[in-house]
Amino acid sequence: IPGMAGISKDGQTREHALLANTLGVKQMIVGVNKMDSESVKFNQARYEEIAKEVGSFIKRVGYNPKSVPFVPISGWAGDNMLERSPNMPWYKGPILIEALDLIEPPKRPTDKPLRLPIQDVYKIGGIGTVPVGRVETGLLKPGMVITVAPTQVTTEVKSVEMHHESLPEAGP
Repeated sequence: IPGMAGISKDGQTREHALLANTLGVKQMIVGVNKMDSESVKFNQARYEEIAKEVGSFIKRVGYNPKSVPFVPISGWAGDNMLERSPNMPWYKGPILIEALDLIEPPKRPTDKPLRLPIQDVYKIGGIGTVPVGRVETGLLKPGMVITVAPTQVTTEVKSVEMHHESLPEAGP
């Protein structure tokens, strides 16, 4: 979040937080950028002011500000990105790389029934019918017998491939 421009009434930060929540993003890290700016000069009070303002907004959007790390950074100088900055000794929370490491990866729904929306179907001479799609839930393995809806056609999966490479299984 560079200064006030991003958090103003029409700023991109508000739009991005709302969009992230709408798209189902459950975890967030707020990087308070440009702490090296002439108007900020690594000032703790300015950081706290921005963190408070953004915290109240992301709460209205649907995030819990207590579970969102607000990391003061300088992308230009690299402060608090990969190493703790001597310019901000007052900041005791995780630096950006540590905050990224704290993100919990989403659980893939491999335990659910197979759901594979078919995007295209190719009929290749000597090979047969090749449906193309992306596994959304469940697992697809060679040898499985599957039923295609809504036509109720039952068939055996001969192979699973991605970019012309055979795979032992496909998942979400």
